[in-house]
Amino acid sequence: MKKIMIINGPNLNNLGKREPEIYGSDTLCDIIEYTKKETACLGAEISAFQTNCEGEICDLLYQARDEGYFGVVINAGAYSHYSIAIRDAISSVELPCIEVHLSNIHAREEFRHHSVISAVCKGMICGFGKMVYPLGVRVLCEM
Repeated sequence: MKKIMIINGPNLNNLGKREPEIYGSDTLCDIIEYTKKETACLGAEISAFQTNCEGEICDLLYQARDEGYFGVVINAGAYSHYSIAIRDAISSVELPCIEVHLSNIHAREEFRHHSVISAVCKGMICGFGKMVYPLGVRVLCEM
């Protein structure tokens, strides 16, 4: 059984209330439950975390490595666009990471078009709402 960690960054704890026209009406708990249901057939063990703190995301990445996780699905939120610390942590843990975003970051404000973590992730899935999470888990399970 592959252990997969899902890491959620800043403001994702406010899903369902925060700009539902962009992010949808589901809460983060709803999305994690949906992901577990949609990927149950894959036999993966999923652990999900959320933090608004950059350093805690780095700590979670190291925890994933140290605890033998197979890979990480990460929605670093706004940190995706400027956190060299998270980029370096992803690079150093040497685990396959799939970057996900609920919205299509390329169709939004210019500053969201570039992700500094993309270069050290296996790939990015964005713009499909809550479906990005089970898609990320599926990609990891099929690697």
